[in-house]
Amino acid sequence: MIYSSEHFSISLLQPKNALQLNKLLVSNTERFMKYLPKTLGENTTLESTKNYIARKIKAAKKKKAFVFVINDKHSRNILGMIILKNLDWETKKAEFAYCIGKRFKGEGLMSTAIKATSDYVIETMGLETLQIIAHKTNLPSVNVALQSGFQWVETLEDEFMTLNGTPLAMELFELSRPDRF
Repeated sequence: MIYSSEHFSISLLQPKNALQLNKLLVSNTERFMKYLPKTLGENTTLESTKNYIARKIKAAKKKKAFVFVINDKHSRNILGMIILKNLDWETKKAEFAYCIGKRFKGEGLMSTAIKATSDYVIETMGLETLQIIAHKTNLPSVNVALQSGFQWVETLEDEFMTLNGTPLAMELFELSRPDRF
């Protein structure tokens, strides 16, 4: 476990999370489809979620990507997930992608989770710069970045390809380790 509060905890993805992760993703398909189509496509059935978890555990062992789950301490349900991806160990930089179930949006939970996970990856893993890339119309994600201490850096033209093949400009936010500069 990397974080624990009265209401939720954050831990690395494990095989025992398959059913709850699949429930989170499938029950929020419409909500997550625009910005997490690949992750959703890899988790359409319980079996595909088990395979997804196995691949992500292998990626974590190779230090290529890490998936964290946010667990409700009372119900044991997975409320959301945080993916640490595009790791560059030379520059000590990585990017966050995240999602939270519809029922928990707007409560500040993801901002708290991103802050806690940022602290963990900076202090424990030695990363120095963390990024969040969000579309300007995805106000909940933009707000998570800002409320978690990330600063807007620039607009990235044609950064993200939608399911219908339309490229979107995305906003880049960064958080740097305080003693880096």
